[in-house]
Amino acid sequence: MLETLNLDAAFSALADPTRRAILARLAKGEATVMELAKPFEMTQPAISQHLKVLEGAGLVALRVDGTKRPRRLAKAGIEAMDQWLAMLRKALEKNYDRLDQVLAGMEQLDIKQPDIKQAKAKQAKITRGEKR
Repeated sequence: MLETLNLDAAFSALADPTRRAILARLAKGEATVMELAKPFEMTQPAISQHLKVLEGAGLVALRVDGTKRPRRLAKAGIEAMDQWLAMLRKALEKNYDRLDQVLAGMEQLDIKQPDIKQAKAKQAKITRGEKR
């Protein structure tokens, strides 16, 4: 249940484009609030609010370095989302495999159909007494 709540919070946090951009920046390495605020036209407190949401979702971690408080990606939160998405990818692959089997079966039927039609036509000629 706790994992589900964390996933709910994580995906909810990712619904905001600013938070996704913050995560993309943190993928390159640690950054302070001021460094994270630079590319955005918003205040430091607004960025701090976004970081608070990301931290609450388990996607960002805080490190204390003297007076600095750099943020970094939280491995556990990212891995939890990745595992959940991997489960979906696996289910999709199974669905595609089943679809491939159905299409292959349909293709086999299409190949056999002309043979059946030819056999029926030949049988009709024989029944009517026509020459081959």
